Amino acid sequence: MHALQPNQPPSIAPPDSGGSGFAWKILAVAILLVAAVFYFWSGHASGPAAPPAPVRLPFGPAEQAYVRKIDIQNISLSRAENFLHQEVTVLSGDLTNHGERSLTGLELTIEFFDELHQVVLRESRQVLSVPSQALAPGEHRSFEISFEHIPSSWNMQQPSVRISGLQFTPAKE
Repeated sequence: MHALQPNQPPSIAPPDSGGSGFAWKILAVAILLVAAVFYFWSGHASGPAAPPAPVRLPFGPAEQAYVRKIDIQNISLSRAENFLHQEVTVLSGDLTNHGERSLTGLELTIEFFDELHQVVLRESRQVLSVPSQALAPGEHRSFEISFEHIPSSWNMQQPSVRISGLQFTPAKE
């Protein structure tokens, strides 16, 4: 039998780790791999999705030639409050189709200028885009376009308004 010697502590064997430290490391790496796969698979790697590009209407030679047959009249600006109680600038006007073709789409480009006549805001908007409400020859239609944020450098004058896209009603065969 083994006798204890005075002033010597009994020998204590180190606890048997059984490789549990290695198992914890493997588990941590597996969790990180699963998190990385989920992150990249869910689309976060490419950053936030960009808004879809606005659909531009055709503006080839036929559309450009037809522009002179469309009148834009009675353009006016006003201020209004939107549903979020923010003040917006509203551009109103009237369109008249003096041509011989019906239009299912019409796009306007609006430019606001500063005191030096430099463009401070340019936006293109479709004012006629519902095919079931085509603008027939000789027909007249009003439009409104709202602008929430116009730069403070705007010269407070009426912006320029020009047609930048047209879509004709398809001919019936």
